[in-house]
Amino acid sequence: MFSERLRALRRGRHITLEELAQALNQHLDLTEKPNTASQIGNWERGTRTPSYIEVRKLADFFEVSLDYLVGKLDHEEVDLAMLFLSGSQLTFNQTNLSNKDRYEIFQLINGYFHGKNSRDSLNKANLQEELDLNI
Repeated sequence: MFSERLRALRRGRHITLEELAQALNQHLDLTEKPNTASQIGNWERGTRTPSYIEVRKLADFFEVSLDYLVGKLDHEEVDLAMLFLSGSQLTFNQTNLSNKDRYEIFQLINGYFHGKNSRDSLNKANLQEELDLNI
């Protein structure tokens, strides 16, 4: 599962094995060996298994959880409420969101769903018909 997910994530970003190796090597400390394209190719073919540290670097690079990368989860799910309440730096179109921005956006989303639930229950109660506007 890991090898298929890694290959799919890399191909989804349209990057080569060499480009991925270079990206993973950007923040090496003195004790780490640089990654190579052939090493990553072996991981994708399943002939070699990366260390925990390497899997962690891959998960960070692709912005997925370790559970997703190793196949424990079928899909990535992010709860926006928890994301807004977390300490993570959030951006929108490369603009950092301040705490005030985060709070206001959270309130807007929360209000949208509260209103949506009210509208849905009101529409069911009224049993309104939809208009057919095909002319």
